[in-house]
Amino acid sequence: MVAAAVVRQRDRVLLTQRPAGTHLAGLWEFPGGKLEAGESPRECVRRECLEECGVELAVGAIIDVVFHAYEDRDVLLLFYDCQIVRGEIRHLEIADHEWCPVEELGARDLPAADAPLIPRLQELELERPS
Repeated sequence: MVAAAVVRQRDRVLLTQRPAGTHLAGLWEFPGGKLEAGESPRECVRRECLEECGVELAVGAIIDVVFHAYEDRDVLLLFYDCQIVRGEIRHLEIADHEWCPVEELGARDLPAADAPLIPRLQELELERPS
């Protein structure tokens, strides 16, 4: 199981780039990672974001759940609505980061498991008060 953070600021969402030498290296993704033994998904999102990019998160509700079968592995992803509460983004275990406009997510090179989240984020963006 994988837990990922959806960090939104205005009409943009945080994406991080997977580093060289990792599964799906170079692709852009929502930050997060695999649950460790005895860890809740919310704890996982907090730990992974602190380890990967040096920020502490407030973890809110689940935005979406996605199952995807890659050739070499199956993943179940829980996407959480999150906010940065402390720290500045640093490239500790990521190659890069960007604040991507929600309407441009479809043009980014995302892992296949992250792609189903795009329509849900666009829907949430439309629901936001102006």
